[in-house]
Amino acid sequence: MPVSHARRRPVHLAAAALPALALLVSGCATDGTADPDDPDEESLTIYSGRGEELVDPLLDQLEEETGYDISVRYGDTAELAAQLLEEGDRTDADLFYGQDAGALGALANEGMLAELPEDITAEVPEEFRASDDTWVGLSGRSRVIAYDPDQVDTPPDRVLDVAGEEYAGEVAIAPTNASFQAFVTALRVIEGEDATEQWLRDLQDNDVQLYDNNRSMLDALEDGEISLSLNNHYYWYERVKEDPDSVTSELHYLPDGDAGALVNIAGAGVLAPSASEDAALEALEYLLTADAQEYFTDETSEYPVVEGTPTLDELPDLDDLEQPDIDLGDLHALDETLELLEEVGLV
Repeated sequence: MPVSHARRRPVHLAAAALPALALLVSGCATDGTADPDDPDEESLTIYSGRGEELVDPLLDQLEEETGYDISVRYGDTAELAAQLLEEGDRTDADLFYGQDAGALGALANEGMLAELPEDITAEVPEEFRASDDTWVGLSGRSRVIAYDPDQVDTPPDRVLDVAGEEYAGEVAIAPTNASFQAFVTALRVIEGEDATEQWLRDLQDNDVQLYDNNRSMLDALEDGEISLSLNNHYYWYERVKEDPDSVTSELHYLPDGDAGALVNIAGAGVLAPSASEDAALEALEYLLTADAQEYFTDETSEYPVVEGTPTLDELPDLDDLEQPDIDLGDLHALDETLELLEEVGLV
């Protein structure tokens, strides 16, 4: 069962099948060598927790720019990180592209990510890169409350308040989504374990509405099924770009450093066991170029992380967001967050 190097045949990892797939994929992984039809062409294997529909065009650009034969495995960020930890030194992955800082931090803590050179880390502001220089952010997204102004005049300024009785049955979350789990991890860091557990239990008792992802929550919001949803900002802006007349909901950016205003990153690191470290570093350099950073502005409505890159005109300036003072590297304890969500009964 060989895995093709062809860019247009990505491998997707289903959540329920992770343990079996981890063994299966590690047994049939590519070995990091070049395409046998072109022995002078170097290969690069990327494990991407970012969705194919979001970043595949960008990775096409990367392949064209570098000339490398690029193979991509798409899957859930946390599950790919778990697979990499299981594969260890046997992995064929060269670059890990994660949806959030937590998974990157988990890999770094286990020694799976190589230290990056200063010419790469210096491109990214300190708050959006690892303190040990093992990963860098590539784009940013803010947590927001999306709301129906016909049902809610003024959304709460504290995310803990969405569990109030006045919002019974009206709040949506996506507890199996990596971005929500990273947010809950941040809440544990900022508000503490007890307060976070109580908030989750209050949501459960308050008939919180559960959805699979950000898009389905926004669908429910526009259909009047709910009045508040806890989202990443860029899904709403993408909807506005696609069909502005259909969007009646609005966004609320929480003030005063509330955990609900977390600005997380999608980022990448080079796998320490990589047989193609130079190629992986070159790929990372490309993802920080103006062309790649502008892709995040134009195509995904995210915040670019390299200073000087223009952002979407409609977005509030990144410097104006009152995000919490938190080291994104502290979001690595995703296993404990998942255990808490399971204990409360939300997953």
